[in-house]
Amino acid sequence: MNSIVERLGRVVTDLDAVLCDDALAGLSDAERVAVLQAVGAVFRRAEAVIVETVATGDPAGFPHAAGCRGVNELVQRMVGVDVRGASRVDRVVDLVRRPVSLAGERMPARWSEMRVALLDGVVGVTGFLAATGPIERVWDRLSVDQRLAADVALAGCARGHGIGGGADSGPAPTVQDLKSLAEDLASMFDPDGEEPKDDDARRKRGITIGRLTDGMHAIRGYLTPDAAAQLQLILDAMLNPKGDGPPMPGVFFTPSGDTGHTDTDTDTDTDTDTDTDTGADPGVDPFNVDERSVLDDRTASQKRHDALAAALAIAARHKDMPTLGGASPVLVVTVDATDLAHHAEGSAFGAGIAGAGGGAGNGGWATIPGSGAHVPVSVAAQTACAGVIQRVLLDEGRIIGISTTDRVFTVHQRRAIIVRDKECLIPGCHVPASWCEIHHVTEHARGGPTHTDNGVPLCWWHHRSLGTSQWEIRMNNGLPEVRGPNWWDPDQRWRTPQHSLPADRDRRCLVRTG
Repeated sequence: MNSIVERLGRVVTDLDAVLCDDALAGLSDAERVAVLQAVGAVFRRAEAVIVETVATGDPAGFPHAAGCRGVNELVQRMVGVDVRGASRVDRVVDLVRRPVSLAGERMPARWSEMRVALLDGVVGVTGFLAATGPIERVWDRLSVDQRLAADVALAGCARGHGIGGGADSGPAPTVQDLKSLAEDLASMFDPDGEEPKDDDARRKRGITIGRLTDGMHAIRGYLTPDAAAQLQLILDAMLNPKGDGPPMPGVFFTPSGDTGHTDTDTDTDTDTDTDTDTGADPGVDPFNVDERSVLDDRTASQKRHDALAAALAIAARHKDMPTLGGASPVLVVTVDATDLAHHAEGSAFGAGIAGAGGGAGNGGWATIPGSGAHVPVSVAAQTACAGVIQRVLLDEGRIIGISTTDRVFTVHQRRAIIVRDKECLIPGCHVPASWCEIHHVTEHARGGPTHTDNGVPLCWWHHRSLGTSQWEIRMNNGLPEVRGPNWWDPDQRWRTPQHSLPADRDRRCLVRTG
């Protein structure tokens, strides 16, 4: 029996001694913490032995010599893990294996510094994959220097060093810490890779509500980073022990003779005749009753997600929402000033460079602290336009600007826009305007005023997809007009939407004024 197996046998014998005679039962809490720290070092080194043993063997011949079809089966049988655990080991083996040159010499591993950290026991298999995964996804778009820099930075972080490479060691990072650093490095090295990621995320989004079981409904699904962060902020506000808490349940009555307000009749007849040269009935717009106008390729699960996202935005701005830290729940998105300027100059609202046909990515990225996600600048522009997000502009770490509330439509402006437009402005979408976000037709970043003549209601989905859906919006003497894609209107004419809500010329709106 070789010496390596004998040494490992002695380790097993020592562990047996630790586990016998209830040796662990009489430990104090401080001693238990010390035991966990020590056994963590043993566990990580045991994983390193497994990885290095497989990595130094022949990729095909070694498993076959043991009577197994591949590395995955070999690890399952020899180590006693499941398929998932064996797959993790197999992936790490591929990343740390040192290929043999024609001269018989061992070449550097793909992740040489992280391999050393693994052998030194400062990172385990799970931490190794968490640290290398985000970089591996953009590996082909990185230069050699960027790959080496990521390897050194992640290995240093695993050892408790700062990004600057200082020798002083700090607390050992968690697996999530390593993953977060790797995602930051991937976004910094490859900022144009975020738009495809956002496209994949939007397709994957969805909410499913399960059947009633034991008096409860299960809810499953995936939220986009902005919706998840907004939900987290609302939950934090609700659970904040220093807040007012949610409204108390019960029935409340208001005096019938309220003298503090006056009811004012306001005529809301805004019928407009459009395209009279077509000979159609002025009261009927064929482009709003045509079945093509209700084409919606979203799945039922995606529609539920979008409805939840809209509800979260409404809840966040509601007057009864509890405060968090003395203010309403505010979702903060940090954007680099150069990226924001590039987006404002080179693309239409909601569309990155790739969405405009350039195919080169989105030209920058933004960060949502509530979820830790990196999203394209176009996503930040959509959420900021809705008035739900307060933007903080950073330039090389220095705060150079904070958005002000004058860009957010007031309650009175929203009420007037709702009365005028009634529904989401996109024909065929019947989401009530009161549920919609108010969109700046001319972007605020381009000098568009926060005025009723520059605001239109858009549901969450049409607001988010405005830059890529081929729908266009403009204002004509204070009235919104839309121009749709070719499948909706081959003539590509600007048209004034006439929605499906009942048109009652005698209908009046009671407006309370204080």
